[in-house]
Amino acid sequence: MKKHLRFAILTGCITLVMGVTALYAQQPEKKLGWYLSAQTYTFNRFTFFEAVDKTLGAGMNSVEAFNGQEIGGGIDGKMDYKMDAEKRKAILNALKKKKVKLCAFGVVNGTTEEEWKQLFEFAKAMGIKVINTEPNVEFLPLIGELANRYKIKVGIHNHPKPTKYWDPAIVLEAIAKANSKYVGACADIGHWVRSGLDPVESLKQYEGHLVSLHFKDLAEKAPKTHDVHWGTGVCNVEGVIAELKRQGFNGNISAEYEHNWEDNAGDVAQSVANFRKLLAEK
Repeated sequence: MKKHLRFAILTGCITLVMGVTALYAQQPEKKLGWYLSAQTYTFNRFTFFEAVDKTLGAGMNSVEAFNGQEIGGGIDGKMDYKMDAEKRKAILNALKKKKVKLCAFGVVNGTTEEEWKQLFEFAKAMGIKVINTEPNVEFLPLIGELANRYKIKVGIHNHPKPTKYWDPAIVLEAIAKANSKYVGACADIGHWVRSGLDPVESLKQYEGHLVSLHFKDLAEKAPKTHDVHWGTGVCNVEGVIAELKRQGFNGNISAEYEHNWEDNAGDVAQSVANFRKLLAEK
């Protein structure tokens, strides 16, 4: 009996190791503690569950949802942090069947204290680990308190200049005002380039405060430009990956492809393949 038990345990361990090895070969980012997701805004011409299917087709199994997208999949209404418990449950059940994780939510803001509380309650109920936001400054202490209470990370996101959080220095000031280890930065590297900033140098400013990323590559260094396949543009994807490794980043990276809106699933798939190839080569 003991021999059979030892054999079963050994066989189980070997199977587990082989499974992990295969996973790392397919998704090398997970070996680094990175989770490559799709920001469903990439597929905003479609429903949330159509976006989920496109995410799976692009080789990813987690998503960052945004507030206001039609849900689809036989569920009425829109993605909304104010939705009732029954609708939350229906979405989670459908995601479970597809083996997809809802890991982040954003870019979303509350306009009152009550709305911020609702947002954190929603994130807790849905198993969301990161809320990405561009909040009004007066709410930062409250956000810090809620983040501590719920143990949910918050990433201050940057849109391009002249929006209020375009400069990393401004984001760092906001993080200090929130005064919570759970509040950090959500770095949108493409928007930095649109603002005339270097993504690698900007990432260096966030060391110790980086919560998540919105990942892009752009055709040119200009405010008015468009997304291209990762590694073929001007965002220095290889340098960004190297900097994330140097910092020991651990967290979510959301693919956000804002071009070719009606048919960009193939663009996302190619970008993901390029990203993983760069990881495998290093």
